[in-house]
Amino acid sequence: MAAVDLIFAGDLVLDEPRPDHWLGDIATATRAADFTVGHLEVPHTSRGTEIPGDVPAPGADPSHLAALQRAGFDAVTLAGNHIADCGPQGIADTREELQRLGIGCCGAASTLDLARRPAVLGTTGRRIAVLSYNCVGPESGWATASRAGCAYVRIDTRDGAPVSPTADLLLPNPESLVSMQRDIRDAAANHDLVVVALHKGLVHTPARLAPYERPVAHAAIDAGAHIVVGHHAHLIRGIEFHRGRPIFHGLGNGCVVTRALSPDQDHPARAAWAQRRKQLFGFEPDPAYSLAPFHPEAVNSLLGRVRWFDDGRLEVGFVPVHVEAPGRPLLANATQSGRIVSYVDTITRAAGLPALSFDARHDMVVAA
Repeated sequence: MAAVDLIFAGDLVLDEPRPDHWLGDIATATRAADFTVGHLEVPHTSRGTEIPGDVPAPGADPSHLAALQRAGFDAVTLAGNHIADCGPQGIADTREELQRLGIGCCGAASTLDLARRPAVLGTTGRRIAVLSYNCVGPESGWATASRAGCAYVRIDTRDGAPVSPTADLLLPNPESLVSMQRDIRDAAANHDLVVVALHKGLVHTPARLAPYERPVAHAAIDAGAHIVVGHHAHLIRGIEFHRGRPIFHGLGNGCVVTRALSPDQDHPARAAWAQRRKQLFGFEPDPAYSLAPFHPEAVNSLLGRVRWFDDGRLEVGFVPVHVEAPGRPLLANATQSGRIVSYVDTITRAAGLPALSFDARHDMVVAA
């Protein structure tokens, strides 16, 4: 049996018209893989009521999800800080359209029990379970037994404040961590490979990992996860191995094109957030990146890539991605690839993670 080729993309926000155009270049890689998984950041709906909690994202056009199918995405994770921004209708509409398209999903649903169930990807003799958890809140977006929302790992805050992306998030709550590990053990008992996606990290902040990030990722692998992927920071993060299994601490932007982050808009909360960016994070977005106004280092991105062999061995690496203005991701050329490999090496070391070697091949950069 041939090796199974897996691709992992970070945050996906497809607010803009022509979604096939924005995905078109990286689709060369995502379509070629046996299985491609990304993180869907916002609900895709034309209805619903905006709920308070985080800076609310508008619902994206449901018809744009078909572009993910055409780009070869087999599943998306949903547990994040914006998936509940249009209320239960937004989650229901998103899941319904994904199901219609044959794209698996996990991490958000009408109840917590359903949100915690894995998406299952099957291949002959091999079954892959994908689980999704939100570590950054807001708590108003978490699912309960009777409320739609996302699956989560509660991170205790330094001052006891509610969990939110702007809170001082310290360490994983032990009871919540045990709950996540129970899900992973159940998935590992019934599937051949388990992938855990964690929405985590310090947004718009290069390199640095929050205190809870490595403990949560390590706990996932200790419970039986084979691969852990992270997203939320809108910047790529370092890569590490725990017990020989890979952790992509941050995949960066898979494809984010939206006007919701621009200061030039009539939504008060979103306009105020755009104005506060410089004060909070110390940077001014390049005006050329009108659809992706992120930290200047966000031009560096990647697709995580893992080849899963018959004997269980995992070959781990990434496909370098350069984000061009106004926000379109492109498979990196040779010069850009060299810059991105150097960047991944630098941020891995800066985060205090063990240094890795990187071997650039024609199809991926292998990390070891």
